[in-house]
Amino acid sequence: MRKVIGGILMAMVILVAMGWIVFVPRAQEPPYEFVKAWGGKGSEPGQFSDPTGIAVAGNEVFVADSRNGRIQVFDLDGKFKRQFGKPGDRVGELGRPMNLTIHDGELYVPEYFNDRIQVFGLDGTPRRIIGGPGSGPGEFNAPGGVAVGNNGELYVADFYGQRVQALKPDGAFIRQWGTTGRTGHGAGAFHYPTDVALDQTGNLYIADGYGNRIQVFAADGAFLRKWGGPFARGIYGPFNGWFSTVTSIAFGPRGDLFAADFHNHRVQKFSPESTFLTSFGSQGAGAERFEYALAVAVAKDGSVFVADLGNNRITKWRTAEP
Repeated sequence: MRKVIGGILMAMVILVAMGWIVFVPRAQEPPYEFVKAWGGKGSEPGQFSDPTGIAVAGNEVFVADSRNGRIQVFDLDGKFKRQFGKPGDRVGELGRPMNLTIHDGELYVPEYFNDRIQVFGLDGTPRRIIGGPGSGPGEFNAPGGVAVGNNGELYVADFYGQRVQALKPDGAFIRQWGTTGRTGHGAGAFHYPTDVALDQTGNLYIADGYGNRIQVFAADGAFLRKWGGPFARGIYGPFNGWFSTVTSIAFGPRGDLFAADFHNHRVQKFSPESTFLTSFGSQGAGAERFEYALAVAVAKDGSVFVADLGNNRITKWRTAEP
């Protein structure tokens, strides 16, 4: 009997070890180094009440300050420069702005409460509004992120709509991925998608938020691959390459993908082909910690900026010195 029990235990140990090797990749790069943080709870310039989105254009960092209903703009060292917007649903007003995107000199702001995409000039001038509330083509139910192609086409993560829509520049519907209002863990189905990003070839990367994975589609809409946990089937965890609610994705200047791993209080970095490279952050209020890493953006010099929701601040990171 002891031999039988011993054999079973040994088999279990071997299976666990094999599963670890297969499903938990080793880091290929060192973690990033903390540079600085700025912000704090409040409504004064430079303070935040739930920072939910971030984007970088040139030497400026744009932050969605959601409960204050505004966009704040800083230099790359965190010095406040200007702000625009206020809570509301009129033109120029904002209802919980989310993941930000900058394209061709314009800022695209998904509004979670107002169910629309509002476009601004980088100086804060309102330009146009795309979409509105609903479940029909070109309508949204709490959009969380938007990507813009070189031809001006929009790709919108429709959070409660359980879909991602492709739209013409004027908002006319082209196609969608996912079944409206229905969650799923198969390829092309979603469980509350939160953000989208396009690589240099036009492939679409989708942060499948509570699906705890990233899905990738070709420019023609065809499914390419997915990753995150065992078989990318929605299993969450704290291990390398796994997610516990992925809320934001952004490409760096070398084509690597950064993902905000919300409940794991970290940012993970991957190759475009899904190879895990490194991660940084942990839970807490210390300088090098996050209290829910919600959004991520990357500057041209490779610096990474993270919206730290619970600590109401922005943190800046850089690659570790060799």
